[in-house]
Amino acid sequence: MKKYLLVLLVVMLSCGLQSCSSSEDVDDLETKKVNMLPKAQPIQLTEAQRVFASDNNSFTLNFLKTVNETDKSGKSFIYSPLSITYVLGMVNDAATGTTEKELEQTLGFHQGGIKAVNNYCKKLIDGLPKVDSKVTLNIANALFVNQNEATLKTQYQHDMQQYYNAMAENLDFNSPSALGTINEWANDHTNGMIPNILDKIDPNVLTYLLNAIYFKADWASKFDQVNTKTETFTTESGSAKLPLMHQKVLIEYMNNGQYSAVKIPYGNGMWNMMVLLPENGNNIDFIINRLAAYGLNGVEGTLCETTDESAKMRECHFTPYEVDLKLPRFETKSDTDELDIDGGLVGLMQKMGVHLAFDQYFAEIPNMCEKPVYISMMRQKAAIKVNEEGSEAAAVTIAGTFELCTADPVEYPQASFHANRPFVYVISEASSGVILFVGKFMG
Repeated sequence: MKKYLLVLLVVMLSCGLQSCSSSEDVDDLETKKVNMLPKAQPIQLTEAQRVFASDNNSFTLNFLKTVNETDKSGKSFIYSPLSITYVLGMVNDAATGTTEKELEQTLGFHQGGIKAVNNYCKKLIDGLPKVDSKVTLNIANALFVNQNEATLKTQYQHDMQQYYNAMAENLDFNSPSALGTINEWANDHTNGMIPNILDKIDPNVLTYLLNAIYFKADWASKFDQVNTKTETFTTESGSAKLPLMHQKVLIEYMNNGQYSAVKIPYGNGMWNMMVLLPENGNNIDFIINRLAAYGLNGVEGTLCETTDESAKMRECHFTPYEVDLKLPRFETKSDTDELDIDGGLVGLMQKMGVHLAFDQYFAEIPNMCEKPVYISMMRQKAAIKVNEEGSEAAAVTIAGTFELCTADPVEYPQASFHANRPFVYVISEASSGVILFVGKFMG
């Protein structure tokens, strides 16, 4: 049965007042080595858009760091900052002045301007689904307008249709059917993973903006369930028994002594999950802080620890290895409202540099409705399942405003990568570098 990886990000904007065991010998894995090195066609980004992608990834990894610093629960989490980018991109279209500058700077667009941001978002909507025919990816947006209270500006409606494929639909927010319509949209665009996004509708809300990212992918090489065994997973406070999936694969691998990492591809290899595992006494915080400081490219290039005197200063890079790979079969759920920070997701975004968009007196967002608005509430819920077939995940964010992403045989080196202790993972598309998910698994 195929599994699904999907994300739903929904933003509410109101312009009113409101283990398997097996007898099979592990040695049999030797006969099942699979070439998982990627072969695919890239998405075509302009040079400026590549800068956007790289710098927006910096926002994503800074978000990962901010959440990790805020979340003191010791639990696993999963989030999709790319969905936040889409929501704030739609807000940015209606913003002006310093509010626009703050949004673009924080998201990594460096005051590139509304049109450049919109074009970048549109390029991902159109281009990313075409990267891999074995992977289903849809990015959808919608606008629901309170027909009794709000009128969208004509230019804003045009921009939402042109750049975000979002059609505005008028609803009577006083009618119970409005809640059903919005929740049905959420259900439909997440294949039933997120059946409800709102518990109730505030009749003073003027608009709801919704964004959904749907990603369906199997591993390029699925794990055989007969090789999944319950093993010890070392946690920060002890140990647990978890099902560890197992296979031997030809895969990109690196180990610099501080952490090891693999790229596990989906489909034809353009989408992958990078798993980073601390080594030699380092921990999750070390990896996350390094990602935030140096980005995904900073995973490579560090000096490798080696006993080879002639190669002591060699830089580490991902290299094809025959890897004995173990990865937990796991599930994780997250909710920004459970983080120990005032305002939940709003508080996180303020900590990252977005302030004016949330200010009821000084927000400069005049071009969405006939009345200027400010964002008053944001929230993201997320969940992920990882198993032998692939991955299935969902994330939901709600935000509210008030008025104001055959060669010849070769001998490869060998390595073991057993993710039997806490690790960080990043799901991204290789040619553009765009990150879809970031998370950590604590066991």
